Amino acid sequence: MTQEKTRGKAATRAKNKYNAKTYDQFIVTVPVGQKAEIDKEAKKQGYKSRNEFVVAAIEEKRTRR
Repeated sequence: MTQEKTRGKAATRAKNKYNAKTYDQFIVTVPVGQKAEIDKEAKKQGYKSRNEFVVAAIEEKRTRR
């Protein structure tokens, strides 16, 4: 059982290291209840995740200038 825990921790560290190197992250703060509405709209529009929906919305806004 100790080996399983160790491997899990090592895998998590490896994923965190990869994510830190590959992606920029920031927090989006919304009023209570709006997260569920965003998730619902993302799913309705066929997005796989909230993140994919938000990134697409930002990109759309950037290209409209």
